[in-house]
Amino acid sequence: MSADELPARDAMEFDVVVVGAGPAGLAAAIRLKQLSPETSVVVVEKGSEVGAHILSGAVIDPIGLDRLIPDWRNEDSPIKTKVSDDRFYWLSSTAAMRLPNLMMPPLMNNHGNYIVSLGNVCRWLATKAEALGVEIYPGFAASEVLFDDNGAVVGVATGDMGVAKDGHHKDSFTRGMELRAKYTLFAEGARGNLSKTLLQRFGLDQGREPQKFGLGLKELWQVAPEKHRPGLAQHTFGWPLDSRTGGGSFLYHLDDNLVAVGFVVHLNYENPHLSPFEEFQRFKTHPLVRGTFEGGKRLAYGARALTEGGWQSVPKLAFPGGALLGCAAGFMNVPRIKGSHNAMLSGMLAAEHVAAALKAGRANDELADYEAAWRSSAIGPDLWKVRNAKPLWSRFGTYLGIALGGFDMWTSTLGFSLFGTLRHGKPDSATLKPAAQCAPIAYPKPDGKLTFDRLSSVFLSNTNHEEDQPVHLKVADLALQKASEHDRYGGPSARYCPAGVYEWVEEGGSPRFVINAQNCVHCKTCDIKDPNQNITWVPPEGGGGPNYPNM
Repeated sequence: MSADELPARDAMEFDVVVVGAGPAGLAAAIRLKQLSPETSVVVVEKGSEVGAHILSGAVIDPIGLDRLIPDWRNEDSPIKTKVSDDRFYWLSSTAAMRLPNLMMPPLMNNHGNYIVSLGNVCRWLATKAEALGVEIYPGFAASEVLFDDNGAVVGVATGDMGVAKDGHHKDSFTRGMELRAKYTLFAEGARGNLSKTLLQRFGLDQGREPQKFGLGLKELWQVAPEKHRPGLAQHTFGWPLDSRTGGGSFLYHLDDNLVAVGFVVHLNYENPHLSPFEEFQRFKTHPLVRGTFEGGKRLAYGARALTEGGWQSVPKLAFPGGALLGCAAGFMNVPRIKGSHNAMLSGMLAAEHVAAALKAGRANDELADYEAAWRSSAIGPDLWKVRNAKPLWSRFGTYLGIALGGFDMWTSTLGFSLFGTLRHGKPDSATLKPAAQCAPIAYPKPDGKLTFDRLSSVFLSNTNHEEDQPVHLKVADLALQKASEHDRYGGPSARYCPAGVYEWVEEGGSPRFVINAQNCVHCKTCDIKDPNQNITWVPPEGGGGPNYPNM
């Protein structure tokens, strides 16, 4: 059946459509209802439930929550474990040197922050939103932006269900739904597929630095009671990464003998032989941390890209009919490894401007006041003070770069910077060197107790996709993939993917590119790091992907 023969989609009309039930989207929905209870608001979420696709460390700064729900501390919420011990270490392969907290810029202090499962926080926020009358549709992936004849955004359409891998319609075929609105807010997180389309259509990134990204990998462990230290937030940099590769670890002790451990690799790394997943596994063997996990049990695993460009890379946020929020806008603070506070603040800020526009009788125009307001809001100073940390690290390497970045954060706290505002340079897709110019990395085999392989890890993410559906990882040119990604760069997709989606398999003396789409945890790394930008991530059927518990 051709596109012209498809039945028309049913449509529903709302005042506001929000794409994504993360901290930004839910904060926007809640704030809209607080300001204007009669406003109709719907949130569409591609995960099977709210929180299913949410992955973060996470230590949250409660500034956003304090403004959204001022009385939250008196409620039964999943935000219980306050940071009580804040530690930073530099690692060599065998030793750890603790950095005195007094050396750290004030904004790096985690006291007063909370260690949480951000997925559970979002589940709790969803109950708050629904109690105010917000409609939430989990399991429906927004796959298309709708435009009117003047080019303004007028809503989104969810993807069709029941399409077979070869494109034919199965007996279960169901047409997607059009969700039409006066304003549409995009809160898809890092590298959202619709946000990417809007950036290109409206030129929202013109005059900005390229967005930069990291890949965050995380495991949740239940550890022996005598090894549990509720409230400990620990960060490291250095080993196992070399001095030219940015990244570091986090280790957070929650309640109930739970420990979240994670590793972030900046995606501007150069060596195509590097595997972020294997670096994470290697990190856990360091003497500083390995004892924490002995006698423990790994409960969950996941991975997700995160935005790292900061101040210089924030695109234009508003366009006719809608706006970008949260990590879709690039509001993560990289040195703090925190984005949820700015996500919630941006959601509230956008909601306030949407509410004012609706009250004035406006619809589908540009929310120019939102674009003008974010830099003077609490988000602006938070990002401004750390704007040079990432460029300095990238330019000068781990040791000198972090030292200069720390110095710049101190002076920026005092109101000035000797560096001005530095540029990021190349996008992450352009940073790989040819494989022949880089040393291969020999990673140890997993022991199944402390270190693991990808497939057993993906099993713990509860990832599930309907197998008979079109592959949602689109390769534009397979010949280019072979000639460049494989022959020139040594097939880095088999290493940068944290879920074993990509393989180069020898068949008849020639390599063939294999895509195991059912393994995909929706991290978006391939969409970011492929050296030719030849792979595009699009949503699979709604409800597919990981189902993260307590992540």
